[in-house]
Amino acid sequence: MIIGIDIGGSTTKIVGIQNGKIINPLTVEANDPIASASGAMGKFLSVNSLGLKDIKKVRLTGVGATFLDNTLLGIPIEKVDEFRSLGYGGLFLSDLRQGIIVSMGTGTAFVKAHGRCVSHLGGTGMGGGTIKGLARAMVNLSSIDSVIALATKGKLTHVDLSIGDISHSVIGNLPSTLTASNFGKMNDDASAADVSLAILNMVFQVVGMMAIFAARTHKDTDIVMTGKLVSIPPAQKIFRELSRLYRVRFHVPNHASYCTAIGAAIFGEAEEFIAG
Repeated sequence: MIIGIDIGGSTTKIVGIQNGKIINPLTVEANDPIASASGAMGKFLSVNSLGLKDIKKVRLTGVGATFLDNTLLGIPIEKVDEFRSLGYGGLFLSDLRQGIIVSMGTGTAFVKAHGRCVSHLGGTGMGGGTIKGLARAMVNLSSIDSVIALATKGKLTHVDLSIGDISHSVIGNLPSTLTASNFGKMNDDASAADVSLAILNMVFQVVGMMAIFAARTHKDTDIVMTGKLVSIPPAQKIFRELSRLYRVRFHVPNHASYCTAIGAAIFGEAEEFIAG
């Protein structure tokens, strides 16, 4: 089995790849990258009733990978570029030959992947960190899960200005319900639930549109969304709407949260798992 580990700022993700199949992805929370990687590895071995002898190779990626030396629990490690890991993982999970791969974490990164060729296109500070920060300041919530739960009771019409609010006639192919201005209709009557939904809507609309611009620039129609947040219902709704409007395909694959760890795991054998 080959192990892929993605060491982030506050969470570490680990996954096993055996015979081309994903084995039991896990997440461990820890601020120290060395402790986090060791803890993730120990937990993975324990949960899967494995020993160190069962592990062929360990590949590390992520911002915390630089803090580790050349071994983990006595096993030699290989460090893999994070953007290449993202690209490989995105193609593997989506079964595509090429596309724009988006990693939505605290901020958001965009890469273009075509087989083994991966190019970093750029990124934005808009992401999960934006949701947490705005929610704390605006509705006094510090948990993203709480924001998502509260947002189910909200209405965007109480906060966002729509095309229909500013025009009684059709503007191009834009539906009247499309957002014209995020928070452009905000007033004192907006509830915490309304604001929570508007925060999610703004962040996912911005990330989705940036992905579409990247896809158009590189003549792609497939966009693979990865990260923990891309599977929540408000995100899925926005991606569906953008797909219809701009004629692109948003893919949210299974194990989207573990895309980069999976890409690291398959790095050395990528030609076996992703198309040319």
